[in-house]
Amino acid sequence: MAGSGRLEAGIHRFPLRVYYEDTDAGGVVYHAAYLRFAERARTEMLRCLGIDHGTLRARFGLVFAVRRCVVDYRAAARLDDLLEVATSLERQGGASLDLCQRMTRAHRLLTTMELRLALVGAELRPARLPPELVDRLRSLGSGGAGELPA
Repeated sequence: MAGSGRLEAGIHRFPLRVYYEDTDAGGVVYHAAYLRFAERARTEMLRCLGIDHGTLRARFGLVFAVRRCVVDYRAAARLDDLLEVATSLERQGGASLDLCQRMTRAHRLLTTMELRLALVGAELRPARLPPELVDRLRSLGSGGAGELPA
């Protein structure tokens, strides 16, 4: 199972193009579209690690849920821009992941997101990360936000 994007030095890099549907009437990316871009990048990061949401649910009965998301909008993206979403694992807990996602256009920082993902099972209760997933997350290491483009 191959994912889109690439892993470099513990950071997943995901390219994407801004489409008309992502923008407002002025051709500027609508604020909620950045959340969709970030979700796509996280999904493809998992695929690059060899696991996808369907497998996580079918094999382990688990899903990720966004518990916290802090967004800092610094500059606007526009129609037809080519963006990159860089995702790094900042901290791994027993049942959670703290991620940093930065969206850039030609190395210019547009948006930063700090997220906590909770792994939940039946009844939407927290569940520990399975050892197999912990092993796969090791390739993300601790890229740290310091290594992402400013």
